Amino acid sequence: MRKLALGALAGLVLAALPAHAQDTPSFFDGADPDFEVAEGQYWLYPTFGGKTLVAWHSLDMQKWEKGPVLLDHSMIPWIEDDHAPEHRLWAPDMVRANGRYYFYYSIGPQNPTPSRIGVAVCEGPAGPCKDSGKPLVNDGGHGFEAIDPAVFVDPKSGKRYLYAGGSAGATLRVWLLKPDMVSIDREVKVKTPPHFTEGSFMFERKGTYYLSYSSGNFRDTTYSVHYATASSPVGPWKYRGAILVSDARYKGPGHHAFLRDPKDGRWYIAYHRWEGQPHDGPYTGSRRVAITSVTFGKDGSILPIKMD
Repeated sequence: MRKLALGALAGLVLAALPAHAQDTPSFFDGADPDFEVAEGQYWLYPTFGGKTLVAWHSLDMQKWEKGPVLLDHSMIPWIEDDHAPEHRLWAPDMVRANGRYYFYYSIGPQNPTPSRIGVAVCEGPAGPCKDSGKPLVNDGGHGFEAIDPAVFVDPKSGKRYLYAGGSAGATLRVWLLKPDMVSIDREVKVKTPPHFTEGSFMFERKGTYYLSYSSGNFRDTTYSVHYATASSPVGPWKYRGAILVSDARYKGPGHHAFLRDPKDGRWYIAYHRWEGQPHDGPYTGSRRVAITSVTFGKDGSILPIKMD
């Protein structure tokens, strides 16, 4: 899955870049990318080793600079409350609201105690960040794993939704956040879409809501990105199929984030994949993350994404 708790450090490679970033891509460690535009720059928020979470930023998607640590274990006062023997950070999501930035993240692994989701308040896309002081989602187990947070601010209603879940139980759950962005208002009951494993992501385009997610085992060729659409952020879902799957060169693409570039209106997807793996898995070693352009059909469907 997207979590580093079950894998090694990953490298990051950028591919299929826009016209303003066509030169040889750069590489750096990371996985599970959140992909944002803020303050005139592109931002990537990857999983990074399990002990710290950092941001990378770029003016052109070509030359990337690593920022300071946004969050580490010492900055989370409640991290040891479960008395688990180890803790790792992964799958971050940065969201702008209320004139500030909110940084959501997973703490795991799932065993021997359930994973949890936290949130920190940040002054800018590069921090500094201060944890809220309590877990945001702390009721994992019983068929639900509290991982892979993704927050969506509905442009129509202004409501803020938190999507999370996967792996242990492969269950999707959704909550409404309070205006402060660090408290749960209430849970919204939704159906888990077909072929869902983890790593959900929500965006809206031309009045249609797109729920995408990872399916399969992150360590083998079955890992892939599927999606469903709806007329609201909480369904009911119309399953639309797989859009990013293994090919002859790259295996197990998934745990992704979509981005509409305000510079040219084009859409992109950031995701991780295995490279140099000729067999079907299980894979070991490092994953890489790629950025690839996205095309929509006339009917609003996401066309199959070709990995470059």
